[in-house]
Parts: sequence; C-alpha cells; structure tokens
Amino acid sequence: TSLDVELIIKGFLVLVPFAMGDPTRSIKPLTTQQCSPCDFREHSKLLRLQSIKSQILSILRLERAPNISRDMIRTLLPKAPPLTQLLDQYDPRVEEEERASTETIITMYTEISTVEINQLFTCCLFSLSPKIQPRNILSAQLWVHLRPPHEVSSVFLQISHLRPGREGNSTRVRVRSLKLDIDTGAGSWQSVDIKSLLQVWLRQPENNYGIEINAFDSQGEDLAVKSAEPGEEGLQPFIEVKILDNPKRSRRDVGLNCDEKSSETRCCRYPLTVDFEEFGWDWIIAPKRYRANYCSGECEFMHHQQYPHAHLVIKANPRGTAGPCCTPTKMSPINMLYFNRKEQIIYGKIPSMVVDHCGCS
Repeated sequence: TSLDVELIIKGFLVLVPFAMGDPTRSIKPLTTQQCSPCDFREHSKLLRLQSIKSQILSILRLERAPNISRDMIRTLLPKAPPLTQLLDQYDPRVEEEERASTETIITMYTEISTVEINQLFTCCLFSLSPKIQPRNILSAQLWVHLRPPHEVSSVFLQISHLRPGREGNSTRVRVRSLKLDIDTGAGSWQSVDIKSLLQVWLRQPENNYGIEINAFDSQGEDLAVKSAEPGEEGLQPFIEVKILDNPKRSRRDVGLNCDEKSSETRCCRYPLTVDFEEFGWDWIIAPKRYRANYCSGECEFMHHQQYPHAHLVIKANPRGTAGPCCTPTKMSPINMLYFNRKEQIIYGKIPSMVVDHCGCS
C-alpha cells in the first residue's frame, strides 16, 4: 500500500512489465543526470499510472482485471433505483478520512434448478461477499421488479425463506408479506427489508437454501421478474447491503503544487487524470476517470530548509545516504462502483488513490 507506492514512485527500481499491453512496459529507471525535468516528470507519470493499476488489483485481491465487456455490463447492470441514484448523483470528491465510511455491496441472484431443491421453486439464491458479517450490516434490502398488471390491482408480494425440513425435504418459512396497490402501465421496483433474515443466513449458512419470491395480483398472476427473459435484462432480483468500515486517521501535511508547464525542479505535486476506459477496464462502472496526481522533482541538499526533517537526517549522516526522494506524504481514497470476479456489484472506498501532498522522505 503506502510502502508499495513509495517504492514504485522513487523510480530507482527495475520495473516488471504489466501484463495488460500497458504503455509502461518498456520503462527503464532514470536518474536526474540522465534526463531533463520534463523527461523525469513524464517518467514519474507513467510509473504512477502503473502503480495505480497494480494497487487497485492488489487491494481488490484480483490477479487480473475481470473479463467483463461493455456488452456484458448492459446485461448485468440492474436498472434499479439504488444504482440509478449512485450513477446520477456520483460525486468523485473524496470524503474526509476521519469520518466512518460505508460500503455498498450489490449481489445478483444465482439461478438454480428445481431439481436441487426438490422442485419447490426456481428463485433465488445469493452468493454473499465474505466482507458481509452480521455485526457490520447497516441495512439490507431485497429489490424485486414487478411487471405491470393488466388492470389496477392489489398485489401481494411474498418473500419466503427455504430451510431444510424433515427427511431431507425443504420447507418454506414466510418472512415478509406486503400488500401493494399497483397501477397499469410501467413496471416498478419494490424493496423489502431483509436485514434480520440476512443476519440469520450468515450465522446459520447450513440452513439457507435460498428464498422464494412471488407477487400475485387479483387474477393470480405472478408479476415478479425472476429471470432474464427477453426484454427484461437487468430486472432480476438483487440484494443491496450497506456495511460499516472502520475509519482511519492520517496526519495532515503540506507541499508544493505545480502544473505541467512549471519550471520547478523541486519535489512537487502534479495533476494527473486516470481514465479507466483508456485502460480497457470497463468493469469499473464509476468513476470512469478521476484526478489521481503524482509526485516528481528533486530533493537537493540546497532545498533542505523546505524539508527540515530530511535536512536533520542528512546533516547527521551526510555521506551515509543518497538523500531523500520525492514521494506522496498524504494520500486519500476514492469511492468506486465496480464488478468483482463473481459479477457482484461493489460500491466502496479504495484507499490511497489520490495524492494530496508530496514531500521528501
């Protein structure tokens, strides 16, 4: 994490080419004697882009980027209020690090055959992320899309939990029953609070055979969408879980800020926009791009008054060190909406993705 970033940005290590056709494959280590400040900044920028790729995959525990195309995203992405609100109101500005942070995990259902569950029902089983624990669940909602009825009708939305019964058979336990007044016309999304049910699933996974979803109108027709029929892609049931993350504190620091046209040679923070679409990373839903920034510049002995801590170190041992390097001294997270390897949708905080300050250390 911070150590990895520091080692990468120093620029004196031999780089291992990134196995994704990355433009930084041919980067070679540079020193200030071998290049002009502009060349050195370009080198630092490419190193920063490579480190961001590696860091995201490492934090998400992915050996490689998920192979999810834009066409697959159109099919997998639910057309539902939680995601619509996230995408419409997405704010790329990071939150204060001192605040408690939350993460939202959206899990699509896994379609199972009727044979597996004694032909009782066909929907729905959910494969939950190990991040979700009973103690850290803030809220849990089951979202179900209802087709429009042929006439104005009262619809009874029923959620049943399937549990093991006697002699190896399965049994239903009704957990929610809602009466809804539905108009004709467009379909609608309905949400059901399942926090208690989810906590039971997690504490007793051996008793979880899935849930049954029904929404019968006055004519006895089931209006609940349970599978991706033609024209109903993205309308399958899913679970939205919000969990609590522990906040982390970090010290505040200061440093120089420069632009690409600056003639500054000292350690400075420069702007850098990361475009995930240029990476070919369509599995990242939002943000498609963000301001990452990078550090570049010299930490010469003549500038020690700008960095008093480094000055004291070098003064104490002037011949035993090559001097400080320009590295991030403060970094902050970004909020990201993305698909994981299991095609689950995650909304969470990715740490140390924005360079706020640079300094010599």
